[in-house]
Amino acid sequence: MTARRPRPLVRRLWPQRLRTRLAAFYSLLFVAAGLGIVALAYTLAINLFAPTTGPKLQRLTPSQQAILRLCKPEPSSKKLIVQCQHLIALVSPNQNGAVLAGLKVAAAIAVVLVVLGAIALGWLAAGRALRPVRSITEAALRASELRLGQRLALSGPEDELKQLGDTFDLMLERLDSAFTSQQRFVANAAHELRTPLTAMRTAIEVTLSKPQRTPEQLEEMAERVQRSLQRAEATIEALLTLATSEFGVTKIERLDLATAAEDALDAARGSIDQRKITVEASLEPAPTHGDRVLLERMVANLVENAVRHNHPGGSIWIRTRQRDGSSVLEVENTGPVVAADQIRVLFEPFARAKQRLNFEDGVGLGLSIADAIARAHGAELSACERPGGGLELTVTVAEG
Repeated sequence: MTARRPRPLVRRLWPQRLRTRLAAFYSLLFVAAGLGIVALAYTLAINLFAPTTGPKLQRLTPSQQAILRLCKPEPSSKKLIVQCQHLIALVSPNQNGAVLAGLKVAAAIAVVLVVLGAIALGWLAAGRALRPVRSITEAALRASELRLGQRLALSGPEDELKQLGDTFDLMLERLDSAFTSQQRFVANAAHELRTPLTAMRTAIEVTLSKPQRTPEQLEEMAERVQRSLQRAEATIEALLTLATSEFGVTKIERLDLATAAEDALDAARGSIDQRKITVEASLEPAPTHGDRVLLERMVANLVENAVRHNHPGGSIWIRTRQRDGSSVLEVENTGPVVAADQIRVLFEPFARAKQRLNFEDGVGLGLSIADAIARAHGAELSACERPGGGLELTVTVAEG
């Protein structure tokens, strides 16, 4: 085991709390300013009261002191006036020296008061300056997964501390949204995976509860279990794709959105023919770059969504083109009417415009996966409702 090295003495003596360090810094500033003012005042007093150069100061004799007492009322004799002026000139330097001595004592007391006041003001100023930081610290300590709705909402000028508080509020808002989305995602994922498991268990229990099971009943049970397994497998695969797209792009390749759209239409041809959906495609070159597997998955999800959520005998319009230095894919379909305030919800995991009734409606991850893949590539996926029902989805991605 390596022994811990002792900290240097200076570092151990240096205060660890930020408020103490700021108070010491502010106190030094206040002390320096106060001492400067006291020194300036004392210097001016010395220049004002210091004795001027002249004859050496003399001690007054008793007779001179008696004459000086007669000088307090205004003398009437010219001779006495001259003597008073002479005595006043002799005694004035002594009085100035006494004044300077008193000033020294007053200056010493002022220095002590300045130091004490500077320490108090430095401590108060440091506490005032760090009050927003203390509020942020307390909010961070209070913040938890269940209490992310609190906000600092600092008031005051737009200074650095106000910007720090606003940034902290924004971080709490994002964390709150992330935790809420995560909880909803986990709950929906658990429900989606529990549904096929419940269907399998029910099919097995019903079949096994019959005393005499025929081969047809066992075959029917096997088919139901197989359908439930396919549904669970599709859900797990979609979750893995969504998690992969959230990590970002790790491989860059060139591809054409037109080719990806054509391949997606070929893959969905069986469902399109079965539901008698009319497809109108205008596929102009739309080159781009990114993870080929993820981008092809995005295009396939948009096409599958247009086919799945469509009326029998409905229509699909698919267009690819280049516009303003970007490649654009548009997928438009007829279908149920979707409210404008429900469009954003469709991009959340496991969200649907209406409750799914069977496995053919999908697991509710198609658009959320497409949106995650688009964001991972710096692209924009937007949606708007059609007046007669259905959706119009547009992907704009940088040109390759």
